Amino acid sequence: MKKIAISMLFAASTLLMADGAAAFAKCVGCHGANGEKAALNKSAIITGQDAAKTVEQLKGYKAGTLNTHGMGSVMKGQVASMDDAAIQAVADHIAAMK
Repeated sequence: MKKIAISMLFAASTLLMADGAAAFAKCVGCHGANGEKAALNKSAIITGQDAAKTVEQLKGYKAGTLNTHGMGSVMKGQVASMDDAAIQAVADHIAAMK
């Protein structure tokens, strides 16, 4: 029984990472496949950034309250369709990047 629970937990975490990677696909053009680029030469490198910081930033962009380096409207468009679960999945994906 314990093995089944552990397997289910592992499968769920793997699925969440896959969802984060899939949602991050629209970020690749500006931030790079591994978050290694300064988007439009304006942003910080996001590779390995703390997930809580990323969640805070993405929610700020979505709400229209964050406009770092004048990128508020671009980022608002990028995150507009993301719900809280997708934002968290992307943040976890970014945090796991190396």
